[in-house]
Amino acid sequence: LPKPRLVPAEPRMVLVACGPYTTSDSVTYDPLADLIEVIARDRPDVCVLFGPFLDAKHEQVENCQLLGSFADVFKLCLRTIIEGTRSAGSQLVFVPSLRDVHHDYVYPQPPFLYPELPKDDKPRVHFVPDPCTLDVD
Repeated sequence: LPKPRLVPAEPRMVLVACGPYTTSDSVTYDPLADLIEVIARDRPDVCVLFGPFLDAKHEQVENCQLLGSFADVFKLCLRTIIEGTRSAGSQLVFVPSLRDVHHDYVYPQPPFLYPELPKDDKPRVHFVPDPCTLDVD
């Protein structure tokens, strides 16, 4: 029998970014805002975002200078990314880091929990463990 021919998949644009997404002297997430602009402009098919999203080694975290809880700051960060990339339609993959201050410090790490994820975003937002295997397409 002849071997079946594999149809080549369409090219996919995959953007990979690694945290922290803040500058060393502020937790205002200015670098994250720049990343969201790139995603909105380039419209990648998949964005793989590695933590830390709220870095345990950040000076303001270590000195307890945040205005909210670690979990609240993290949720604000997630909401900013998810809402800011909605128009691009990119698949978002969130991978935790051992330096994510609000998350489990065990390895392997479980995926983030975000029960507040809007229903309309669930098909394009994925929370994976560390380590994981990711099959794009």
